[in-house]
Amino acid sequence: MIAHSRTPVVPTDRVSEVLTRDEALLEVFVRHAPHFEKLRNVALRRIMARLVTVEQAARMADVPVDALLRDLNAALHIESSEAVRAPVDDAGASSTENASRHPASLRQVELDLREDMRVGREPFSRIMAAIATLGPADVLLLRTIFEPVPLFGLMAKRGFRNEVERHSADDWSVWFWRGEGDVAAPAGSVAPDDTAGESGHHDGDEAERQTVWLDVRGLEPPQPLVRTLAALESLPDGHQLIQINARVPQFLLPMLSERGYACEVDSSDVDQVRVRIWRAPAH
Repeated sequence: MIAHSRTPVVPTDRVSEVLTRDEALLEVFVRHAPHFEKLRNVALRRIMARLVTVEQAARMADVPVDALLRDLNAALHIESSEAVRAPVDDAGASSTENASRHPASLRQVELDLREDMRVGREPFSRIMAAIATLGPADVLLLRTIFEPVPLFGLMAKRGFRNEVERHSADDWSVWFWRGEGDVAAPAGSVAPDDTAGESGHHDGDEAERQTVWLDVRGLEPPQPLVRTLAALESLPDGHQLIQINARVPQFLLPMLSERGYACEVDSSDVDQVRVRIWRAPAH
């Protein structure tokens, strides 16, 4: 018997949040589409359920989101009139809203994520690392086991077009490339600030740098990592990025060194960790 709850499920709820309310809600998803059988796989769920909203999941499975919401809320004994539809996160933009044919003449960088996804390894850091290597005329080809709907809105904001091809239920090709005249934009909430050098220690030219701030507290992994790498990709010359985190970002630090960045970690504040990141000088 599913426990009663008066908080309705809305389109922007993560699938993981919905299933946390009661495991039996999984059967509601499965009744709507065989696609949701993937959620029975613990490894796949570790990726898919944490990153995908109910709205995005419905789109991926090609089922009406209103019908899915109605049945989820009915299982929680919430009347349809109580379930107020929340605004849809534009990060869930459909692939068809930005879809076209990828240019065959451009250099293609292929990243096969299928095995990582099957065993539950987080793929987004590899995706962002691959994006960072792309030239203006390069195409990124991702091989995945489901349509990566959360990526479409993020990539569109960064000036990328996309094409999607379904080979089978668990085999997809997704191409991303920059459109003519498109300019990559940072993902996440970054705001310029004219104050530099507030992270404690100082290197030789820190005082000359302007600062971009990025607060990733409260975000679920891998979003802090993804947003930080995206912000660094578009960081103007002569600027530094200060990431405000709830903890020391252990996975981020070695990636910074690999990409030619230097950093300082200030964990003196009990409520936050500040990571100051800047482009390391060439030797």
